[in-house]
Amino acid sequence: MKLYLTKALTLTFFLVAACMTLFSCQKKDNKFTLPKTKVYPSEVIPFMDEFKILLGDGTSSDKLMNYKNDEFFYVSNDGTNDWVVYKTPNSGVTSRTSSNTRSELGQIKHWTPETGGKLTGTLKVTHVSTSGDARVAASYSVVVGQIHSDEGHENEPIKIFYKKFPGHTKGSVFWNYEINTEGSNDKRWDYSTPVWGHDFSIVGSSPTSYPEEPEDGIALGEEFSYEINVFKGIMYLTFKSEGHETVRFTKSLIESDFATAKEIPQQIKTLFFPIGRNGVERSDAYTGELQYFKQGAYNQTNGKSPETNMVWSTGADIYEGDITKQYENGDYTEVWFREATVGAGAPNN
Repeated sequence: MKLYLTKALTLTFFLVAACMTLFSCQKKDNKFTLPKTKVYPSEVIPFMDEFKILLGDGTSSDKLMNYKNDEFFYVSNDGTNDWVVYKTPNSGVTSRTSSNTRSELGQIKHWTPETGGKLTGTLKVTHVSTSGDARVAASYSVVVGQIHSDEGHENEPIKIFYKKFPGHTKGSVFWNYEINTEGSNDKRWDYSTPVWGHDFSIVGSSPTSYPEEPEDGIALGEEFSYEINVFKGIMYLTFKSEGHETVRFTKSLIESDFATAKEIPQQIKTLFFPIGRNGVERSDAYTGELQYFKQGAYNQTNGKSPETNMVWSTGADIYEGDITKQYENGDYTEVWFREATVGAGAPNN
């Protein structure tokens, strides 16, 4: 009997040791459990069944539960939390309405401004492209959340940006409103509003000279959050970050602020008029147009020549579209989200 007991104890000890050594088992409530071998983005942010995704190599999927891609869309742990990682190069394959790559969610459900909707995100930007032309407004930036129209000109009532110049510790968070143009859409422009740091229009004086670093900016890896709440045609925005002032904005999506030439801000005359973007907006803005939310990493840095467009053509390094080389040389953007929600719009508090 003693012999059998001794053998049983020895076998138990061996199995526990093997489990802990080979599989890094953890003991909890006197039970040993195997760790998860995979963590999917849908386990971190459960709303993935309400979105589809387009990745930086053109891969797309509308089935995101238990889905990941090790190059563009996956989970990473910073020692405290699991985060959904969206990563995309400066050059790859993208959508029909843009020449910039993205690893970005697109909401399946569509809604009008009058119906409304709400999107929230808690995130940190861990990398933006380190190459580009400092004179070009879009250089070194990424869009981390937006509303996109699915009718008419298919313009964007809001794009939330993060931008950081090389050599700076702190970057800027700002949001752009793209006018829903009256007539031809080739006259459209974005009006930019700073949250922390500079707005979109602050650029360098030469390809490699940069403006002053923002004193109240956000560093790479610094967490912040946003809420886009559209209710009865009005967009309410809230931005929060520990150590920074909470910032709020209100913007109508059904009545234009830019319906006449007199209402065009000086920022637009300085930044967009030189490239021929000098239109006005429909007086009813985005009234009645179907909209949907997008979230992730929409890279604004590309390899197009700045001489073709000094607002959007950033002249970054792209290594003939080789994604591996772009990743190796810092020519990509990467955004981490630890929380996000989507739902109906609500009265503003």
